[in-house]
Amino acid sequence: MNRCRVHWLSDFPEHTAVIEAVPGIGNVGKLVVDGLVSTNESELIGMILHPDMPPHATLDSQGILKPSHIAINSVNIGDENIICIGSDAQPMTASGQFEVAEKILQIIDNFSGSTLYVLAGLRMPPESQNIHVVCSDVKMKRHLESRGLESMTGQPESGMIGLAGLLVSLAPMYSVDTIGLVAETIGGAIDASAAERLSMFLEEKFGHKVGMSLDRTQSIAANLLDSVGVSKSAIAEITGEHSHGNLYV
Repeated sequence: MNRCRVHWLSDFPEHTAVIEAVPGIGNVGKLVVDGLVSTNESELIGMILHPDMPPHATLDSQGILKPSHIAINSVNIGDENIICIGSDAQPMTASGQFEVAEKILQIIDNFSGSTLYVLAGLRMPPESQNIHVVCSDVKMKRHLESRGLESMTGQPESGMIGLAGLLVSLAPMYSVDTIGLVAETIGGAIDASAAERLSMFLEEKFGHKVGMSLDRTQSIAANLLDSVGVSKSAIAEITGEHSHGNLYV
């Protein structure tokens, strides 16, 4: 039995894509999802709750205490509406991550005919700045090839772990068209540069208006660091107040 509980706050709206990311290496995917939600007209339409999420309730921007959850947001970007799924954490157990992945895929299968894009990071040396396209079925692989995109066979070399890897690999079992986009990053807490590259790649290759400038991702990164109590000097690095070229934390 799946232990997830979904608390719906609104109906599932019409949309053109679903984008998912949770905290990970460099937080590159999370920066994209958080940026889309925080800088566009957005509405929290649902919360996925699971007992293996961290037992840490937090105050939202309106001072309302909410349990740890995976947020489902409807985001309006010009004439396009996108569903963003993200959180500040993921379940702390393998079984919890499997159940949340299963629930997300069931929701998309029930309410969406759009492609799911799963965003993640891959730790690499600083000079590596590729975006790897990952899929889990032959139909999607052929679709990508028809658009001039090669699905990776050698990277990520060690595979994908956590919620991201489960969503991409389980997707064919739920008839959900899913593409994993993995940005190479030096890692650390926040990589605004990799998040910019990832958002631009998604816009340029798939046509969704989600591209964010480096200034914008740096600002979102600084807000994220501030919210978890990171030092002002580290935030200054992200925002560019200290200039050292491509900045990573």
